[in-house]
Amino acid sequence: MRSTEEVLESLREALTGVGVVLPSLAVDPLTGAGDEPFPLVDLGRCNVRTAERLASVLRGERPPVGSYVVDGRDGRVGEVMGHLGGRVQLRPLGGGREWDCLPEVTGPAPQADVLRARVRKANKEGRLSC
Repeated sequence: MRSTEEVLESLREALTGVGVVLPSLAVDPLTGAGDEPFPLVDLGRCNVRTAERLASVLRGERPPVGSYVVDGRDGRVGEVMGHLGGRVQLRPLGGGREWDCLPEVTGPAPQADVLRARVRKANKEGRLSC
């Protein structure tokens, strides 16, 4: 049988592999310090966006809520906001009107495109009006 630390690291890697990070993931200190042969794993605290993404992954939704994808039809990059009626609901990274597309036409967004869109949004918000 694997050690608790090995199981914990395996869980951390699996969650990271689907884009979910639980910052407080750890062995429960009370059961870990005692004579309990199977200490509890403390899944920790997370924000609502992380909880929503975890629920999306567990439901088997592809791509998961909170991920960034490219709409293969026109190359637009969007954040997955939800799934409805067999379609993926996307929102532009810089804000704006959401659109729907089929999950089959989406692909993972290149990190550079996500960063570029975030910088564009930050620059736009930082401009002073004349």
